[in-house]
Amino acid sequence: MEQNETILIDIQDIYKIYNEDQENEVRALDGVSLTIGRGEFVAIVGASGSGKSTLMNILGCLDVPTYGEYYLDGNDVSVMTDQELSKIRNREIGFIFQGYNLIPALNAQENVELPLIYQGVRGSKREEVAFQALERVGLEDRADRKPSQLSGGQQQRIAVARAIATQAPIIMADEPTGALDSKTGEHVLKILHTLNREVGTTIILITHDTKIAKTAKRIVQISDGKILQDCPREEAVL
Repeated sequence: MEQNETILIDIQDIYKIYNEDQENEVRALDGVSLTIGRGEFVAIVGASGSGKSTLMNILGCLDVPTYGEYYLDGNDVSVMTDQELSKIRNREIGFIFQGYNLIPALNAQENVELPLIYQGVRGSKREEVAFQALERVGLEDRADRKPSQLSGGQQQRIAVARAIATQAPIIMADEPTGALDSKTGEHVLKILHTLNREVGTTIILITHDTKIAKTAKRIVQISDGKILQDCPREEAVL
């Protein structure tokens, strides 16, 4: 991490254990420590079952660790209530999932507006912010289309726009190109890199694909719930 970066995410000795002290105990995360600076672009890479999705869920405040400490922007997340965690998610983190997670009954504009409703953004301001996010991903002309009227690539770009609209300092992208063809996947990654470069958004990219991981500036490789390597892209051995 560069000296001038401030630490945004700091997890220390994190464990996520299922069926603890039983024969079928599973350590999805086994003593993971990690810091991520504000404005970094980090890929967390690992095979299926490596613990990368569990790590994302904890970093994204979607789950809580069995043991360990998590500080997000200096705040101790590990002692927060469900309601406080929900507020953190709404304010601090934009999510992009492989399955898009769009609401079928809503059009593109309405899907992008949805998290803004939870943030308390009102009427015309909400519409303006959502439309600007659609413009950033090049889909302003599809604002009135429902998900079923859009291609997979367009749906994923709507999901990216939804994450952008929240203006959250962190975007967590879980296999965001997994369901896309290579050209469309490259377009989605380009949008994330532009956000990182021009807006300073911290990007955390979760992937099993080493080629995708190598587009990030920093690579964290995880296996069996442990971090194997954490280094700049140029030094990574994948």
